[in-house]
Amino acid sequence: MQAIILAAGMGRRLGRLTQDNTKCMLPVNGTRIIDRMLSHLIEAGIKRVIIVVGYKRENLISHIGNRYDDRLEIVFVENPIFDKTNNIYSLALAKDHLCQDDTLLLESDLVFEQSMLQRILSDPRPNLALVDKYETWMDGTMVKIDAEGNILNFVPKKAFRYADVAQYWKTCNIYKFSKDFSRQKYVPFLEAYCSALGNNEYYEQVLRVITLLNSNDLQALPADGCKWYEIDDVQDLDIAETIFAPEDQMLHKYMRRYGGHWRFPHMADFCYLVNPYFPTPRMKDEMRANFDTLLTEYPSGMYVNSLLAAKYFGISQNYIVPGNGAAELIKILVECETGRLGIVRPTFEEYPNRMPQYRVVSFQPDNDALRYSADDMMEFFSKNSVATLLLINPDNPSGNFIPKADVLRLAEWAHLKGVRLVVDESFVDFSDDFENNSLLSDDILCRYPSMAVVKSISKSYGVPGLRLGILASANDDLIHYVRRNVSIWNINSFAEFYMQIFGKYEADYAVACRKFAAERTRFMQSLADCPLLQVFPSQANYFLCRVMPPYTSHTLTETLLRRFDILIKDCDTKHGLEGKNYVRISVRNQQDNDRLVEALHTLSHEDHKQG
Repeated sequence: MQAIILAAGMGRRLGRLTQDNTKCMLPVNGTRIIDRMLSHLIEAGIKRVIIVVGYKRENLISHIGNRYDDRLEIVFVENPIFDKTNNIYSLALAKDHLCQDDTLLLESDLVFEQSMLQRILSDPRPNLALVDKYETWMDGTMVKIDAEGNILNFVPKKAFRYADVAQYWKTCNIYKFSKDFSRQKYVPFLEAYCSALGNNEYYEQVLRVITLLNSNDLQALPADGCKWYEIDDVQDLDIAETIFAPEDQMLHKYMRRYGGHWRFPHMADFCYLVNPYFPTPRMKDEMRANFDTLLTEYPSGMYVNSLLAAKYFGISQNYIVPGNGAAELIKILVECETGRLGIVRPTFEEYPNRMPQYRVVSFQPDNDALRYSADDMMEFFSKNSVATLLLINPDNPSGNFIPKADVLRLAEWAHLKGVRLVVDESFVDFSDDFENNSLLSDDILCRYPSMAVVKSISKSYGVPGLRLGILASANDDLIHYVRRNVSIWNINSFAEFYMQIFGKYEADYAVACRKFAAERTRFMQSLADCPLLQVFPSQANYFLCRVMPPYTSHTLTETLLRRFDILIKDCDTKHGLEGKNYVRISVRNQQDNDRLVEALHTLSHEDHKQG
């Protein structure tokens, strides 16, 4: 068995990164792609490699030099017209080598786990294409396969249809050809194809012709969870460096992204704080049905969107400002304050981060579960005066919840003290009796005109991609100030339309919240049965948990990510929780929650055996 690597291309989409080198010379976490690939081939037992070179070939040949002479025979084949041809011509230049032995064919811009080579080499079938189920990041040649793994058709880019993605498998650009297949089928068809259609084509087109002849010569082998990535542009490079990061860097590379984890579809993100049961499929269908209009039309300005937000929450239009996520409104709200800000720590740091730290006054509960009451807050801030007092209810990350009657007592106290109370109730709809726990009513806002209520629509409504939030207050000056400081079109058309149609799905939302509460109860019991965690009760959509020895919050978070593709929040980064071994775990749907519990029990069982 030999390998052929196609490495002649220019990699134009990588811009300056390939100005002086071909793509396979790019480093991924410090190791060049070509070196990673050659090391994998050596480990798989390959003794001979043919590399087709073209663009910046001198650099590639010089880099390889003699470093592999004791383990590999490396042969270079030159494509002198790499800038006028495509990979079909590069492979045609290596056709004599292709016919000499069974061959692994690889494209040089791939980063993959070594297990992928073991998988294809250990399969007894002589002619295989490694494939993976279509995901949104994938581009290029697709195939359709039958239940026996036969490739029914190669789907080129021009024939790709998004309506058919459920049927598509992406070729991983790693193939295994027997020398008989190369001699008798592939190379003759390759020569005929190039003669008829020229050299500016792709070698997969030849495979497509062969499969259209109702031949079962080439079959598909699913990657079955093996990690791989194709690097075509700078974002591909960034994602590959995240997926294949060294163990001590992986967590950092994921967390620095602050979201966008949908680019890693195999990962279960338990930092993701949303309702898994809303929006409903029917509501999503209505959004999809209006996609073309919403994409191509301008959204409305503040007048219309404040009207929609007021209708959404049943309060006066004069009392509400919709924002591009609650974060936009938090920034404006906090930065307009001139006095000291009182907070309960640990907290959602977006609030204190918007103010000089010398003006932040922190109260921290003196108990492991981080429980506190309205009375605790009033007692502490009576002795430590502030101009603005923040209550996140339920709190993040503790899940602590203060009942509505007590929040109103706190509002009365703040009103008498001349303190602006800011209540962030982004998670309140996850609480028991959620229908009666919100402060969003004209009566309450009018009773406490200095109070402001902030709510993220991302969380309990399950639409973080829309970037929606609101600030409500009966304080005219505050509302006018915030409206003046947001951009004229701060809400996009999709978010505006979502607010417009929400009323039709309000009953479904209540059902989703109750369904969520039932799953939270079930999940808490499952987590509590795991010896690795001490779980604290929560009225939010997450649990604060203390990690038990031998793990720390950091080692458990790293291990779950590295071994199980599960991401949880290490609260060691939270002010007030440094070194205390707390993690935050969100509540997802039952299937995902059970996946995490199974992983935790696996680690617990391993620890028990070692002990």
